[in-house]
Amino acid sequence: MTDSACDSSYENVCGMGSNMDVNIIFKIAAVGILVSVISQILKHSGREEHAFLTSLAGLILVLYWIVPYIYELFETIKSLFSL
Repeated sequence: MTDSACDSSYENVCGMGSNMDVNIIFKIAAVGILVSVISQILKHSGREEHAFLTSLAGLILVLYWIVPYIYELFETIKSLFSL
């Protein structure tokens, strides 16, 4: 499919308006690795509460990053089915 054949409703299919890039996956992986290392260190030092809060903070950070993409997905589905 050529770029000239794409209209605004099919930007993501044609690769023109793709907002989600690979960097978000690497960010999520980095946060996951960092949170798991910090959590393990805190658990072994006897601070389970701090380890839990670290895991919770990592989860909230990742959710903060992906909620706009989920919203965009639902808006695309809504416009696709004209609801």
